[in-house]
Amino acid sequence: MRRRPFLSTSVLDTSTGSTGPSAAGRHLRDGAFGNARNLVCRECGATQELGPFYACQECFGPLEIAYDYPSITRAEIEAGPKNIWRYQALLPVPTDIASSPNMEPGFTRLLKADNLGRALGMKNLWVKDDSGNPTHSFKDRVVAVALSAARELGMTVFACPSTGNLANAVAAAGARAGMKTVVFIPADLERAKVLTSAVYTDSLVAVNGNYDDVNRLASEIAGEEEGWAFVNVNVRPYYAEGSKTLAYEVAEQLGWRLPQQVVVPVASGAQLTKIDKGFTELARLGLVEETPYKVYGAQATGCSPVSAAFKSGHDVVRPVRPDTIAKSLAIGNPADGPYVLDVTRRTGGAVEDVTDEEVRDGIQLLARTEGIFAETAGGVTIATLKKLVETGQLDPDAETVVFNTGDGLKTLDAIADRVGPAATIDPSYAAFTATGLA
Repeated sequence: MRRRPFLSTSVLDTSTGSTGPSAAGRHLRDGAFGNARNLVCRECGATQELGPFYACQECFGPLEIAYDYPSITRAEIEAGPKNIWRYQALLPVPTDIASSPNMEPGFTRLLKADNLGRALGMKNLWVKDDSGNPTHSFKDRVVAVALSAARELGMTVFACPSTGNLANAVAAAGARAGMKTVVFIPADLERAKVLTSAVYTDSLVAVNGNYDDVNRLASEIAGEEEGWAFVNVNVRPYYAEGSKTLAYEVAEQLGWRLPQQVVVPVASGAQLTKIDKGFTELARLGLVEETPYKVYGAQATGCSPVSAAFKSGHDVVRPVRPDTIAKSLAIGNPADGPYVLDVTRRTGGAVEDVTDEEVRDGIQLLARTEGIFAETAGGVTIATLKKLVETGQLDPDAETVVFNTGDGLKTLDAIADRVGPAATIDPSYAAFTATGLA
């Protein structure tokens, strides 16, 4: 039997499906969540009203958003703003969302990666580079949707447990919105990510423990403190929908078609599953032709519970204690792990993992072929792509999109002892020629 993602039932009010003391009975304005219809359980299919709920009242399974899909054309989308709000009709946000103070994330570049492709023996490779978002990671997308939900639900505090990128995005978005923010991180997080969160908020809390410890604390606080919106806890169904915009953008940037293969980093697994959902929605709405695609997941070996389950043929994802330089992917008990297995197996993909040394190699390979400096999560993805090609699991001739989800300036320590000056010389031409670089 499948193990459901971690849900802190100890803080769940089962009479209302609420995760907070004042969540039930709140009146929502008409159109508060756009075309979103209700919440639906991913396990048993039971539905419940839209609200600050993340666990099914029937079986405690995780909830996601269901929609009354609108009739929408490519032209209508293309006429929208150059950010994720061009897809407003397909997200759980009000029609006037673009006018609210927000970080306006999205519509990041999709680069043809011919140099990297040649290095890997691939014919048609693209990199979706989300390091260009306001706080330099894809988390700005999901946080923007979560912030909208928090406002509509009347929440007063914007919060999250995070491995770093989410903390950056929540702190910045809360500042932009004029909302109190409190973010929780593992105490051993990379220094750069600590600083780039603390600059936006004086309410950064470091917790002695790993991400799973921080997440459990956040779940407890969400159940006790009134008006707190934890983006990846009690407003998680809305938050996760932001990742669909990666799929929308890729398809639009490819000329309204689906790629044949995608490689996606896996932390909680929500990004991978929502990219799949986004592709499915586009086909259902007739915005793209329904063509087959394969989805591949990428993990670091030091935190690879989903990869291990995939390779062993299991449906159960057994929690692990993370030990990897890829801290943004270091979630030992991934909430969407079972669904990552579903997606990758259904599409004919795979989940693979790579060592920390391979991660460093991946960072340098992308930087020195395409001029993109990825954080460790990007190194995981590039190294996994290389491994998938070498092991014959991925077709090198098929059109492939690989996702870089964050900026390498956040994880400088990962490559600090690998790169530096090729030589230190006196300021003379003779000294320069002695280097052999001419």
